[in-house]
Amino acid sequence: MAATAQPTAGAIAAAPAQSDKVPVRRVIAFFAMVFGMFMSILDIQIVSASLAEIQAGLSAGSDEIGWVQTSYLIAEVIMIPLSGTLARIVSTRVLFAVSAAGFTAASALAATATNIDQMIVYRAIQGFIGGGMIPSVFAAAFTIFPPSKRSVVSPMIGLVATLAPTIGPTVGGYLSHAFSWHWLFLVNIVPGIIVTIVTWNFIDFDKPQLSLMKKFDWLGLAAMAVFLGALEYVLEEGNANDWFNDEHIVLGAVASALGGLVFFYRVFSVEFPVVDLRAFSNRNFAFGSLFSFVMGIGLYGLTYIYPLYLGRIRGYDSLMIGETMFVSGLTMFFTAPIAGALSSRMDPRFMMMIGFASFSYGTWIMSSLTVDWDFYELLVPQILRGFGLMICMVPINNVALGTLTPDKVRGASGVFNLTRNLGGAVGLAIINTILTQRQQEHYARLSEHVQWGNPEAMDQMRNMAATYTSHGLDGATIAIQKMAGLVQRQATILSFADVFVLLTVLFGSLVLCAFVIKKPQAAGGGGGGH
Repeated sequence: MAATAQPTAGAIAAAPAQSDKVPVRRVIAFFAMVFGMFMSILDIQIVSASLAEIQAGLSAGSDEIGWVQTSYLIAEVIMIPLSGTLARIVSTRVLFAVSAAGFTAASALAATATNIDQMIVYRAIQGFIGGGMIPSVFAAAFTIFPPSKRSVVSPMIGLVATLAPTIGPTVGGYLSHAFSWHWLFLVNIVPGIIVTIVTWNFIDFDKPQLSLMKKFDWLGLAAMAVFLGALEYVLEEGNANDWFNDEHIVLGAVASALGGLVFFYRVFSVEFPVVDLRAFSNRNFAFGSLFSFVMGIGLYGLTYIYPLYLGRIRGYDSLMIGETMFVSGLTMFFTAPIAGALSSRMDPRFMMMIGFASFSYGTWIMSSLTVDWDFYELLVPQILRGFGLMICMVPINNVALGTLTPDKVRGASGVFNLTRNLGGAVGLAIINTILTQRQQEHYARLSEHVQWGNPEAMDQMRNMAATYTSHGLDGATIAIQKMAGLVQRQATILSFADVFVLLTVLFGSLVLCAFVIKKPQAAGGGGGGH
């Protein structure tokens, strides 16, 4: 929820690489593209804090409402790697403008949905079409701008890629509270129309290569859709359905494996594959993609787990959650120019190490979580998280894409951004599984101490029972229920702490991994090469 990918640069082969002067119309086009990408990524998370309102508005079941998110993510994850190929065929201008127009239309349709089935279909359309905007921005950044400008451009796209999913719950909570859930989608319409008009008139990076349509690998496309779509389904729904004890999850896993086999065979055997994976032969791109995958775990994992804690333990509503989470977004915003300045002066590997260490320290603080933590206890961890994400994202983008030639950036940017989305999906699946299993284990262990042989537990039970009995209620029964609730809440807190410890170890290990990559040759813009 990143995510984001970047193949649309496909059409950007004709970028003016040598001159440091970028035409004004291209700068305008790029800003419009960045805003379109912001809308597309924001829409993943803008709904997450307001699912309860949508569920009530559509009279949907609790097992159905999750598909408002899942359908969007499955569709988007298919389009992101495909967009580079489409950009080569129809040009970046056509792909981006049509994507922006389609995304806007799908947003309007989602606002008119009267039942959950309509909403799921409209969200899938929105995710698929919107996914075409994300990769092209990365491709454009590394093809139309010379290395000397990357210290400005790279923080901008890094900020959008990380800020949009972080402030999504804040924006969503505000809109659904101040107006209604319909405005989660209506808010896209006016900006979407503007982005469509500007990009159609100002993008001139490349020409379409319609002749490539004859070589298009339709079987490869179908295999990729099955592979990525089924994989996303398994990761999204696995924990809720008890993983491989559910026949639909088993079928999804088998379909994903078979689709993956066909997809990879086609990628390496046909003349014009639907996705170009040759960029992985570049070691920096391979490690940059790995870092992007792990950043997806951190970015989407924490955007999920903070609201879960605040809602489930603290009883916050969506607006209060959004206000608390806004700290990370604010930190990212103020860190972006610092990251840009450092990227042209500091070895990107050291920047990554600082970012990973900051993120890791923030999650380590969170591993001491208690039921009483509130805004001020969460303040420092959130600042460290926002700072760490921004300081990491800029050099990761530069290291992964900055050393590739312009013709390689087209396809590579899509795959690169896909890794962040997949990292988020894998991270959420692991986090949910750990929360479920560890909560059961902690509950069983804590329950052993809340029994008749424990004088403290018995004193508390008697006090609670006496209080409720004095009000004319069945004090003994209520006291047992309350005690069970206290044990359950503490087990939940301990499972949250386990997840934060795991994230601390994960990001701490990345500090060492940063040594493995080679220092990019060119300094301009944080290590972007040519």
